[in-house]
Amino acid sequence: MSQESLNNTAVARMENSGDALNHADALLEAITADKDRLFTVLQNCREEVLLAALRNPGLDPQHILTLLKRRGIGPLITAIYTRKYLVEAYSVKFALVAHHDTPPHIAQALLPLLYIFDLLKLCQISGVSADIRLAAERKIVQQIPTQPLGNKLTLARRGTAAILDALLREGVQNILEACLDNPHLKEGSLHQFLASSHATAEAVSTVARNSRWKSHPNIRLVILKNPRTPLIWFTTILPGLSAATLRDLQSSPRLTFAQKELVRQARSGSHT
Repeated sequence: MSQESLNNTAVARMENSGDALNHADALLEAITADKDRLFTVLQNCREEVLLAALRNPGLDPQHILTLLKRRGIGPLITAIYTRKYLVEAYSVKFALVAHHDTPPHIAQALLPLLYIFDLLKLCQISGVSADIRLAAERKIVQQIPTQPLGNKLTLARRGTAAILDALLREGVQNILEACLDNPHLKEGSLHQFLASSHATAEAVSTVARNSRWKSHPNIRLVILKNPRTPLIWFTTILPGLSAATLRDLQSSPRLTFAQKELVRQARSGSHT
């Protein structure tokens, strides 16, 4: 071997020795750093250093939350979850469920421990998987019957389509009003509500007056097919309907005698 080759080999050994020493120092610092220094350690890109930091006795929820702001840390999330004392803080539970890299079985295990409005947040965070979003939505729907009115109103203003469906079925007037202004409310859901036994005369009138929904043809028609619809809405809506639609309405078995009479009069007027 030439002298140059020997020199290169010696340099490489020194570099490897230095790397090993630096790596050992980084691991030791991860375990022993004080609380302030630990935030810097958590910016390290090496997984083994971050795993060592989880053994630091000064590690607290703020450190975990800092770590959970990073992507591509699936193995670390599993390591955090297996150390149950690291998951005691509520903020950590939520951050784990919401994290893109959290394994599904961990997120599903923590989901039932979250408050209802944090479940709602999960439904609205773009990075959350579809399965977790659906599970959070279902959990909210399950809890709706036991929620106080104030919480229901907030859910009506901010909830997803599935949450609004459940709220509409409760048939509470001020909750209905809040649902009508929620952009997530679908026409099909409102149509189904108006055709159901939950739609009282007051509820029908609320929809018929609503600036967003009153001009929808399908909504106007289902309003006229409800036997609880006040007669004022027949006199308001009927003049704009076609003869075929009026004929179908008059033959509906659900309408009251007074409602059918107004439809008959509208048909007679349309023939003159």
